[in-house]
Amino acid sequence: MLVSMIPPSLLLLLPILIPTVPLQAQDSSVQWVTLRGAPLSHLVLDAETGLLYVGGMDHLHQLSSDLELISHVKTGPHLDSPNCLPPIALKDCPSARPTHNHNKLLLLERGQGMEPGSMIACGSLYQGICEKRSLTNMSQLLYQSTNPVDTQFVAANDPHVSTVGIVLTTGDGAGGEMLRFMLVGRGFTGMGLGDIPPITARRLYPAILPQRAFAQEDELGKLIIGSYSEYDMHFVKVVTFKDHVYFLFSRRDFRFKMEYRTYVSRLCISDRNFYSYVEVPLLCHGGFNVAQGAWLGRLSGKPTLFIIMVAGWTSTSVATDNSALCVFGMAELDAMMEQARESCYTKGGRGVKGQEEAYVVYTLSSNCLTLPQVSVSEYLCGWEHTPSPIGSIKPLPAIPTLTTTTQLTAVATATEAGHTVAFVGDREGRLHKVLVRSNGSGEVFGSVLVDSGSAIKADLLLDTNQQNLFVLTNSRVSKVAMSSCEWNADCHSCLATRDLYCGWCVLEGRCSRKDECQRHIHANHWIWSFNSSNQCVLVQSVQPANQSKDEQTQVMLTLPQLPALKVTESLSCIFHHLPPQPALITGTSINCQSPEPTLLPPLPTGSDHVIVSLSLTFGHVTISTTNVTFYDCGAVSRLNQTSQCLACVLSVWKCNWCPLDQQCTHHDQCSNEHTTLSHKDSTHPSQCPKVFGIQSSALVPVGLTRSVVLKAHNLYIFQDDAPYVCVVKVEGVQINLTVIVQKANDDTYSFTCSPHQFQYAVSRLVYSAPIFLRRGARRIDTLPGLQLHLYNCSAGQTDCSQCRAIPKEYGCVWCMVSSGPGCVYNQSCAGIPTDSCPAPQIIQVDPLSGPLEGGVLVTISGSNLGMSNQDVMGGVTVAGVQCPPQPDQYKISTRIVCTLQASDRKRRGPVIVTVGTSRPGRSKSYFNYQDPHILDVLPDKGPLSGGTRVTIKGQQLLTGQPSQLNVLMGTRPCYIVEQVSDILLVCQTLSTNQTGTVPIRVFFSKAERSVPNVTFRYVDDPVITEAMPAESFYAGGRVIMVTGRNLDVVQQPIMSVWVEPVDVQRVRRRRRLALLSTKHQLVFNGTMATGKSFIYYPNPRFFPLNREALDAPYHFKAGGVIAVEGEGLTQAMSRQEVSARLGDEECEVKTLDSTHLYCEPPEVQPMSVYDSSHLPRLQVVMGNLQVDLGMVQYDSDSQLPPIPLAAQIGLGAGAAVVILSVFIIILMYRRKSKQALRDYKKVLLQLETLEINVGDQCRKEFTDLMTEMTDLSSDVGGPGLPLLDYHTYAERVFFPGHQAAPLSHQLDLPESRRHTVEQGLQQLNNLLNNRLFLTRFIHTLEAQQGFSQRDRGYVASLLTMVLHDKLEYFTEVMKCLLQDLVQQYVAKNAKLMLRRTETVVEKMLTNWMSICLYSFLKEVAGEPLYMLYRAIKYQVDKGPVDAVTGKAKRTLNDSHLLREDIDYCAMTLLLKNGTDDNCPCPVKVLDTDTITQVKDKILDQVYRGVPFSQRPIADSLDLEWRSGQAGHLTLSDDDVTAVIQDCWKRLNTLQHYKVPDGATVALVPRSKTSSGTQVNQVFQTGEKTPMLENEEEEGLRLWHLVKSSEDLEIPKHRKSSMKERERAKAIPEIYLTRLLSMKGTLQKFVDDIFVAILSTKRPPPIAVRFFFDFLDDMAEKHGIDDPETVHIWKTNSLPLRFWVNILKNPQFVLDVQVTDSIDAVLSVIAQTFIDACTTSEHKVGRDSPVNKLLYAREIPRYKQLVERYYSDIHSAASGCYQEMNSTLTELSGSLASEMNSLVALHELYKYVNKYYDQVIMSLEEDNCGQKMQLAYRLQQVAALVENKVTDL
Repeated sequence: MLVSMIPPSLLLLLPILIPTVPLQAQDSSVQWVTLRGAPLSHLVLDAETGLLYVGGMDHLHQLSSDLELISHVKTGPHLDSPNCLPPIALKDCPSARPTHNHNKLLLLERGQGMEPGSMIACGSLYQGICEKRSLTNMSQLLYQSTNPVDTQFVAANDPHVSTVGIVLTTGDGAGGEMLRFMLVGRGFTGMGLGDIPPITARRLYPAILPQRAFAQEDELGKLIIGSYSEYDMHFVKVVTFKDHVYFLFSRRDFRFKMEYRTYVSRLCISDRNFYSYVEVPLLCHGGFNVAQGAWLGRLSGKPTLFIIMVAGWTSTSVATDNSALCVFGMAELDAMMEQARESCYTKGGRGVKGQEEAYVVYTLSSNCLTLPQVSVSEYLCGWEHTPSPIGSIKPLPAIPTLTTTTQLTAVATATEAGHTVAFVGDREGRLHKVLVRSNGSGEVFGSVLVDSGSAIKADLLLDTNQQNLFVLTNSRVSKVAMSSCEWNADCHSCLATRDLYCGWCVLEGRCSRKDECQRHIHANHWIWSFNSSNQCVLVQSVQPANQSKDEQTQVMLTLPQLPALKVTESLSCIFHHLPPQPALITGTSINCQSPEPTLLPPLPTGSDHVIVSLSLTFGHVTISTTNVTFYDCGAVSRLNQTSQCLACVLSVWKCNWCPLDQQCTHHDQCSNEHTTLSHKDSTHPSQCPKVFGIQSSALVPVGLTRSVVLKAHNLYIFQDDAPYVCVVKVEGVQINLTVIVQKANDDTYSFTCSPHQFQYAVSRLVYSAPIFLRRGARRIDTLPGLQLHLYNCSAGQTDCSQCRAIPKEYGCVWCMVSSGPGCVYNQSCAGIPTDSCPAPQIIQVDPLSGPLEGGVLVTISGSNLGMSNQDVMGGVTVAGVQCPPQPDQYKISTRIVCTLQASDRKRRGPVIVTVGTSRPGRSKSYFNYQDPHILDVLPDKGPLSGGTRVTIKGQQLLTGQPSQLNVLMGTRPCYIVEQVSDILLVCQTLSTNQTGTVPIRVFFSKAERSVPNVTFRYVDDPVITEAMPAESFYAGGRVIMVTGRNLDVVQQPIMSVWVEPVDVQRVRRRRRLALLSTKHQLVFNGTMATGKSFIYYPNPRFFPLNREALDAPYHFKAGGVIAVEGEGLTQAMSRQEVSARLGDEECEVKTLDSTHLYCEPPEVQPMSVYDSSHLPRLQVVMGNLQVDLGMVQYDSDSQLPPIPLAAQIGLGAGAAVVILSVFIIILMYRRKSKQALRDYKKVLLQLETLEINVGDQCRKEFTDLMTEMTDLSSDVGGPGLPLLDYHTYAERVFFPGHQAAPLSHQLDLPESRRHTVEQGLQQLNNLLNNRLFLTRFIHTLEAQQGFSQRDRGYVASLLTMVLHDKLEYFTEVMKCLLQDLVQQYVAKNAKLMLRRTETVVEKMLTNWMSICLYSFLKEVAGEPLYMLYRAIKYQVDKGPVDAVTGKAKRTLNDSHLLREDIDYCAMTLLLKNGTDDNCPCPVKVLDTDTITQVKDKILDQVYRGVPFSQRPIADSLDLEWRSGQAGHLTLSDDDVTAVIQDCWKRLNTLQHYKVPDGATVALVPRSKTSSGTQVNQVFQTGEKTPMLENEEEEGLRLWHLVKSSEDLEIPKHRKSSMKERERAKAIPEIYLTRLLSMKGTLQKFVDDIFVAILSTKRPPPIAVRFFFDFLDDMAEKHGIDDPETVHIWKTNSLPLRFWVNILKNPQFVLDVQVTDSIDAVLSVIAQTFIDACTTSEHKVGRDSPVNKLLYAREIPRYKQLVERYYSDIHSAASGCYQEMNSTLTELSGSLASEMNSLVALHELYKYVNKYYDQVIMSLEEDNCGQKMQLAYRLQQVAALVENKVTDL
């Protein structure tokens, strides 16, 4: 049960309310029970009994299959420490603390014979010991070691380290007896015993002394691993298959890339020595490398391992959200393992082509062998002489079945009707159903929310009958039905589920699983819902679909999917609710007899047909349903009295009209001769007799006599002499008028109705009256809409303007008569009609005020306000200011709505309306122009979730319309919730997603008001950290003390309770949330929950004071206490919370325990609070619970006098002084708080004024950049980060600028000499491993004049390659040489040491740093470096870049700034991708881009995330502009269309070719005939430089955006003349703005890379700490106490020697292309890094370079980072030498294979040969060298390598 509260302050007391209704479950297919012990960790199902066993923190549970709790046991917390061995005693283990016991293993052990089975439970306490418990009653302990030995420590003693296990039984024990043991896999914890192997076998039975249960003994196997901690193994699952057991785990792959990979290892069950151990890596394509969960199931009948894999975060095992379900066949897995075993047994681990296939894993001493082939089959489980453990080099690959961005956590599979279904759980508590096809692909077809927000644990189990799954989450065990077919009541809902488990069983009429439908094997009997093409049994056609209700016919139904029936079975037809009739089946057709007309249901009111359902049934099951329509022709004519003939003839039914009988019938013939037919006859509907028009005017004024003439035809049908009558219906009264008939030649008749004076009573201008002809009793049809329009001019026209606005054809006039003016018909006017109207009259103006800015809509109501909007246009003024009317809101004569205009000052005046030339109308009320003011806002802060009621105080707040009054908090509205007064308004804030300060703005229509320096601050939502106490009685009313953060922002605290029944073992199917207070609720985020359970206990029970006689008083002697007896008094209440009252006074509670309450009453008997009794009653109050315990009577002789009055006055005065002191302290605290807040706001204001002018532009650019980088960030950290492999990285760092580095080629020797030379090089290698030889060799080379600086770096890198597998030795030599170097510089100038690479050792130091920091680059610095590179590239490419000079508009380097204003515009090209014309790829370019630049941008877009080396080169492709069907134009930088002027040729651009925006282009392979100027050079390092300015082509000079004015003879790197430098200093402000804009946009990314390099939040790399310690030691040794000198040494060794090189050359680490424009920006950033590392003060002035000016403000901050970095390393505990050696050993083994040492030795020998005599002489001069015969050994080398003649 969860309790969530919303308190208003840091400490809040709220009363608990009474619990009400339970919660509602997330999904009705889920049953669940909440258990104690969160987080729960393991779930086990006993297949024989169906019982469930659950392990969690400090608790074990036993449940029935219906989730009823059977037993429970508490296993912790107990006193323990992971660093102590049990038993634990505090005196022996001071670090022991009460520690939670996390369940690590829960395994079922079956009994044998009379031996009962048991449940094995292993916890994290006491070094992971195990115990056995009863399967029938888990609380019964069967075995536990009271004094365990170290061989009995099984599970990991760390809650976060995994442990898996399995129980196995073999019959090969000692003497052949049965042996039951447990195989356990556990990760490394680093605490307690460190020598427990990752996989061990533990004895279970027999376990008689000295053989202990769970012991790891010598005769049982274990997997020995060297450097166990480094592999970081994480075990996921262990399963058995056939005769083997398989462990699934993830670990670090030390042999190759140091990344984490997932492995499956195999052991023979009978192998007790682990000789058979084989492991194979798994490769799930897509970067999914870390296993989370697994299940051994079947796919297409074949055993298959289903594994949940996730992508690890960078180079760690931390799971990201990118997950996949991967499927691996067991047959393929076993074949891979057998291949590795055979290769390691018989082929030395090599494959057919000599490639390595297998090896001995875990750095053990043994290697793969070449045993006889027969050993593979003879030693299936290995033996002592076979290699072990074996690892496969080749991984077992798989394509992901399912991928998702939500982290998956668990999987289980089942087979349904031959289909494999995987149930996959995720981190959000959802269970997904996935169809896994035989080809390995998958499809999700359903999801169930099991436990919202709680990850599904890996223990996902199926029940024994494959109907349900048992799901474990953090605190719940849930039972989830695999399918919910039965919930779908009809076929359509069943098929709509698309559930693989469900289908519609046709003849049984239910949704079921396939095997539950009896006839599922027959066609059309079971319709599978998962097949989207399947449909329910539908009636395809009905013949006839419509029929007369007066007929009875056969109805034929066609059903293509009709299921076949047995001979004895039949179907029935049911019309509506009538009895069933037998159906006649003919193939797929069914005939049904329609019901008798009398049995049909009546027609609905107002309808001419009735739709009757027709159901086809099989017994009581409805197979299909359709509708049949029965129509009534008679109803057709009855429903259309005005035109019965037309309605009948034009009806959709087969109806015919009999004009003489005035009847509509379904019969084909009438009883009389003349008939108008429909459908079958050619007679047109116009043959119906009808009145088709009014010859006279249809407008008839009332009060005047008028005659109406009607036109009719087709009256020849009538042969009798019946008279015609003209009928007009006015207000329900028929007026019959005689007619005069006239016939024309074209069978048209004119009917002149007798004159009549019409009247109507309703008050409206026009009344439409129906008019028709009647011949005798027959009514002649009238065309629809034929009516007489009567009108009354005086109706509703109250003034002149309204009257004159009536259309002229009505003839209404405003008549002036003595009785008063009025609107009448012109012929009825007895006076003189007026031509003009009186002056306007204004009755009301709303509103009567508005802001000075105007914008308010003013509504003017009155009379004679014009006949149209044009009459008042320009004639309305408000307080003397024009107010334009709104045409759409104008009402003739009565209303004008105008828009208030702005006023320059406050005004007050009437509203004036002028209509035409009439006198103006003035309002009696005056309008005020007002200037409202906002004075104050309270409160000034509120939570992110909103709901804060903000009170705004001001003046004249009622200005304008209240509906146009709005409040904005920043950009979010604040809704007004109370009536606004002139000085106060209250609004309620909405939620937002960002904390911070926002302005408060009040809008009076368009006028905005705010208070300067008054803002509203959004703060984080309140967070509850604790709520105490955590229990209450049912009655509630207990005070809860809530503590947390930000509680002071809540205005109306509400406590809500998530209620669960007390009996937690009962399964809850339905729950719902009940907020116990429904008024003014504030809703916050889920962080409001306390996360702790809250328990309600039954109300305590009190016994009356006088049990013997309840009505008699209890006698009390004054001076004593009253003892109250009860039960459960302290379960949920403390003594301080209980109060007791005796009568009208308090009875002080002295003592409270579970059964007694003692209270001390007053000395004198109190008065009763009841009038009915003079004796007081004792009442006990516990929260809301009040108990009356009866009357109390004092004995009369024991009453004492009351407390003296003086004492009472003294006590009151003392209390008043205390209260006053507290009040003064509170006032002082509030005053100090407000002062601090004001000071803080002043500082914020000052900071805002310091923003540079280009701040807005920077923010805009930064926003665009971050939008572009969003897609990139998803790639970084995974396979999208294009890190170079170590081989390429080392090649570029060791040999920068070398086109053919020694790493890239092999030793080129004739085969006849190869063996001898290699032998000599090996001896040279041995010599180099002699420290004396190596140091003498280096010093000798450095002493030679011809040994250049380039040679020194080359030799250092060659030595690095040769000694890469002995980095410890390499480091010692480097330290020795550095000590010599320090000695030299101390004698000269110590601060100059390591500044340049002038010696071999300095280059060795650079290489050493590069090796040691490679993993730091990959894991930490690589991502921000890549983000910085991408950000720079994106920004540079947004502006024009000169392809010839390399200058750019967007740069940080003023020497590379394109100063000229180039007109350009951005374009989007649509790139055609192959044959897919429908999905072109948009690419953003500039119209000034050269064609090569365009190709580069296209390649960047198409190959986004692809390493640069894997992309095609732009020069290998042609760009085609495609227009229309056949228009293809190849674009190039240089062709015959290029513009040539004087000696200049301009490179072609998109602008040159006039390529429009949105044009379609394509990249095609370049043909051999393509020609053009190759502007770009691409080197192997990924660098791209612009074309040299002195490149000539036929005497022409190329240019792109600007023409170079430099002297072509001067090399490019020397062109920065003094004149150019002066020009750079005088850079115009507009160009400085460009640099500042670029700098501001990139600032975040520069900060990120600097922080990544210099952050102290993570431990610095061990190599940095080691070398900085070395420098400190050197300074101390040589007596250098100047901290600046040591700072310079550290700067020169790390930032200057390594990081600056990486910052300037990201292509050393990343597989990217660095153009000259990007390199210019990186140079400025690298220089900034250098400046930050210097100790000298960074002063800038007018003469400072622009590049330094850019980062003048940031460099001090960066300096602090550097100083803190150096200081933290210096202050950290030293002694990292051992750790450094371990790291160097690891690096030697993992990276040495990348080095080509023979080639490096051969290159080194060239220097030996070049300076052979000098080296020999140097060695012979050294006494130690003579003793070691170093010169002689070198001579041997020379003799072998090149047959050099020596003195040997």
